[in-house]
Amino acid sequence: MHPNALNPEPDDAVVLLVDDMPDNIAPLHDALDAAGYTVLVALDGQSALARAAQARPDVILLDALMPGLDGFEVAQRLKADPELAHIPILFMTGLTETEHLVKALAAGGVDYVTKPVKPLEVMARMGVHLRAARQARQGALERQQARNALDAFGYATLTVRARDGRLMWQTPLARELLRRHCGTESPVTPEPVLQWLRRHLPEARKQIEPPRLHLDQDGSRLTFRLHRRLDEEECSDDSPDGEWLIVMEESSDGQAVEALASAFGLTAREAEVLYWVAQGKINRDIADILGASPATVKKHLERIHAKLGVETRTAAAAMAVNRVRALQRPG
Repeated sequence: MHPNALNPEPDDAVVLLVDDMPDNIAPLHDALDAAGYTVLVALDGQSALARAAQARPDVILLDALMPGLDGFEVAQRLKADPELAHIPILFMTGLTETEHLVKALAAGGVDYVTKPVKPLEVMARMGVHLRAARQARQGALERQQARNALDAFGYATLTVRARDGRLMWQTPLARELLRRHCGTESPVTPEPVLQWLRRHLPEARKQIEPPRLHLDQDGSRLTFRLHRRLDEEECSDDSPDGEWLIVMEESSDGQAVEALASAFGLTAREAEVLYWVAQGKINRDIADILGASPATVKKHLERIHAKLGVETRTAAAAMAVNRVRALQRPG
């Protein structure tokens, strides 16, 4: 069988071979080269780290036992480097005892092959991990692009990892809002947010939008909306992992609400409903913001229409907008 048959499209993948015995890896080197891979070689642990940092290979085939810095330590150092941690490592080892194989996987290896290595077996295993690594990198790139877009448009968004509740990323506006409202800093997720997320994850995993969380402080309200899981394709529906995107919105509307209540003879709750109608919110959104039901919001609107002498939502909103604008004009 031709070596390329097991991995017909290496796509110029770069493979780093690490072994202190060049003769041991010569047949594997030749087979990889014939299959179309770009093959780099390092003969000791320190050289492997330097080569990996310089060339950023797509996969590393690593000898477990070498003098000086052994393969286990090399793998641990690679996985500790954020720039290199994504590279899949396959151990090449003559050790078949369970404890050594467990040690190889614990050090960061995704797989292992036993010596003497069989080039076709190596390429078959390597191809699987190369494809998985590329899919993971593509997913990470798409998530980063989405994050950059949110950041550029000034949204207050953050992501929280479900497994341990760690705040993984946030826009500058989200950082400021969390600091001001919750007194927390990354990577800590505010406890009320974490409890809310964990309480509603079962329904969120079923793509049912959960109720929003509201945190009130000194006349301001910070609203949290659970948007979606960023890595849906990588996690099953019941997986405990995954990063969840949360969108925040701050509202400071006390003065405007008071002005509407005074101008139109509304109760405080009616003035709040009218204020959010003027902001273009639908009944469901207003219900979420106020912690009420859409039916209750509808009843408030009926009374508001009667007090304002209008028949439509649009007319009520126009009157509210004019009143708020008048409030905001200087002097």
